[in-house]
Amino acid sequence: MREELSIDDELVVPAGAARIPRRSARWGRVVGLEIGLLAIAVVLPAFLGEFWVLFATRVLVLGLMALSFDLVWGYAGILSFGQALFFGVAGYACALVATKLDIQSVLVIVPLAAAVGLVVSSVMAAIVVLGKRPYTVVFVSLGTLTGSYVVERLARGWSYVGGQNGIPSLPRLTLAGNEIAEGPAFYYMALVLLVLVYVGLRLLTRSQFGLVLAGLRQHEPRLAFLGYRTQDFKALVFCLAGAIAGLSGALYAFHEGFVGPGQLGPVLSTQVVLYALFGGVGTLIGPVIGTGLVDLLGYGLSRIWETGWPIALGLLLLLIVMFRPSGLMGFVITDRERIGSFGRSDDVRGG
Repeated sequence: MREELSIDDELVVPAGAARIPRRSARWGRVVGLEIGLLAIAVVLPAFLGEFWVLFATRVLVLGLMALSFDLVWGYAGILSFGQALFFGVAGYACALVATKLDIQSVLVIVPLAAAVGLVVSSVMAAIVVLGKRPYTVVFVSLGTLTGSYVVERLARGWSYVGGQNGIPSLPRLTLAGNEIAEGPAFYYMALVLLVLVYVGLRLLTRSQFGLVLAGLRQHEPRLAFLGYRTQDFKALVFCLAGAIAGLSGALYAFHEGFVGPGQLGPVLSTQVVLYALFGGVGTLIGPVIGTGLVDLLGYGLSRIWETGWPIALGLLLLLIVMFRPSGLMGFVITDRERIGSFGRSDDVRGG
């Protein structure tokens, strides 16, 4: 019997038999990982103390921000150091609405946070992506970094938003007249929002629009040659990521009960980059895993080495970036599988 050998994705099988691509097996592991993590997240509060529930909630909220960075960098190739700008401005805006207008309903705050992030990112996109100056990675990264720094300095000197002290003692969010207290209630709200955003992004990146994003990341000039308005696609993704970061910023502010200038600056933006690099950019699930592991390692190291733990954590992350540039998810999928499968399914074919 004649046998066929594929040099790419397919297993070696006799001719005429069904063939299952290795790619499907690899992405099957990703789906299994996603389902497994979701199952753990659902039951986690039942096994954790109060402190660790708060810690896990913070990871879920910052995981949303990590997703926003992964969308712009891992899928569209936009190196943004301004995610904290959208994160913090939305947090400030929602804090002002809650304290000045006495509106704490989740049904108002959540859409407002996403809208503020969308508006601010649209303004930034008009400057760094759609502006007269030709788009370059360096220009966008420095432009977003500068915007984040400028707004942070503005917040520190503006008494209306509390200046250096920020806005403390935020009221709790409410739903149907009931307060959402920090703990399991806030945890499950954050989990639901994270899952909804994650599923939406997974569907988006595995669609034909996702194929365009893959083209932008791999070879933008070729897409432009084929007639695609690449800058418009980049701006669209940039704005969507800004809306997600804004949602994360509002949740973070109400969970911590405080919003301050530090939530606007380059330090937080850089921290999110580390989350994504540690977990693996261009995978969605990688940055979420990276958020949890980096924060957990940071907490553990701070207990061991109170003053020098940032140095130890920085060296560890440096080693990961040097020797495993694809992050932890590189052990699960290859760089090729990050782009994904598009078009007609070839999972089972005849010879």
